[in-house]
Amino acid sequence: MQNITLGYAFCGSFCTINKSLEALKELAKFNINIIPIMSEITYTTDTRFAQSAEFNKAVEEICQNKIIHTVPAAEPIGPKNLLDIIVVAPCTGNTISKIALGITDTAVTMAVKAHLRNNKPVVLGIATNDALGATAKNIGLLHNTQNIYFVPYGQDDPNSKLNSLVCDFGKITDTVKKALNGEQIQPVLIHNAQS
Repeated sequence: MQNITLGYAFCGSFCTINKSLEALKELAKFNINIIPIMSEITYTTDTRFAQSAEFNKAVEEICQNKIIHTVPAAEPIGPKNLLDIIVVAPCTGNTISKIALGITDTAVTMAVKAHLRNNKPVVLGIATNDALGATAKNIGLLHNTQNIYFVPYGQDDPNSKLNSLVCDFGKITDTVKKALNGEQIQPVLIHNAQS
């Protein structure tokens, strides 16, 4: 993973945002150039899991780059060929569905769309309560889409949240390494994921 520029995008699965931050820290150990990207909601929303200003500051300190958090700021990613790979983690059901259907109305979905025009890898780290519900068909579409790779995922609480899937944030780095070589990490489906 030497000499690459990686986009790292956060969406609004706020209960998993700190696990994603830990994965970002692991990637930063490789001394690669990391461009942080956030959905507008993630960039501005305070929750019981994180205060937006503090979280944004931590992300920028890890990446040593400013956060892209608007559609106009994300659009040049494609034409300027800025990234070698992009990670979206957590990737919500909303974002999964928008990516699958080509909707580009957030900084994250625009970044993914702009990056895909260069035929380069996109890594998705699912975190959504609706994955086995309405979002399931869009996950299926993306599994069959060129240059889309998934961080291994599974049900995080099958007894209380029947439709919920969460990726194993600890496998993001390994998924990135494989995706850079055009390979999907296996197995994709894991037993008993922890959010």
